[in-house]
Amino acid sequence: LQAQVDRMLQDPRSKALTDNFAGQWLYTRAIESAQPEPDVFPEFDAELIQSMKLETELFFEEFLMGDAPVHEMLRPDFQFLNERLARHYGVPKVYGNHFRRVSMVGTGRSGLLGQGSILTATSYPNRTSPTKRGLWVLENLLGAPPPPPPPDVPGLPDAEHPDTGRSMSMRERMEVHRTSPVCASCHMRMDPLGFSLENFDG
Repeated sequence: LQAQVDRMLQDPRSKALTDNFAGQWLYTRAIESAQPEPDVFPEFDAELIQSMKLETELFFEEFLMGDAPVHEMLRPDFQFLNERLARHYGVPKVYGNHFRRVSMVGTGRSGLLGQGSILTATSYPNRTSPTKRGLWVLENLLGAPPPPPPPDVPGLPDAEHPDTGRSMSMRERMEVHRTSPVCASCHMRMDPLGFSLENFDG
C-alpha cells in the first residue's frame, strides 16, 4: 500500500489533491470569490487573491510530499511568498513574482492560521469575524463542529453602545450577543478560537 501511495503521489495527476481536497479543506476555492470592500481594504486585488491562494497550495504540497505530520502545519516557521504577498504581510527583502520558502520567525504570522487565504475567507467584506474563524477551526482542524444555530438567532448589536453611545469593540459586541443563553452555548466554543486570530484584520 505504501509503495502504491508513493507511486501515485509522484504522478502529476496528484495535483488534484491540492486543487480539490485542499481547495475544500483549506478554503482555497473560497478565496477566489472573496470581495473585501475597497473602502476598507483598498490594497486588495486579483493579484493578491491569486498570491494568497498559491501560498496555501504550495504550503499544503510541502507537507503532503514531505510526508510531514499534519499537526505541524499549524506552527512551522516558514511560508511561501512572492513579492506581492510579502509586501502585504510586511515581510521585507522578498522580490519578484516567483514564490519561494521564506522564514517567518519574528513576524507573528506562521502556519495555516497566519495565511491570508484562510483569514480572508473567514471574514466579512468589511471586517473580521471571530465567529466564522472559530467555526472554521472547530470544523476543519478539530473535527468538532457546533450544532447549527437556531432559526431565530439575532444578529450582532450595533457598534454604538445603547446606553453610553460610545463605539464598542468587536469583543464587546460579541459579549452582548452571548448574553442570550441560546447564543452562548455555541459561541463559548467558537469565539475564543476566533479571537485568538484578531491580531489579523479582515
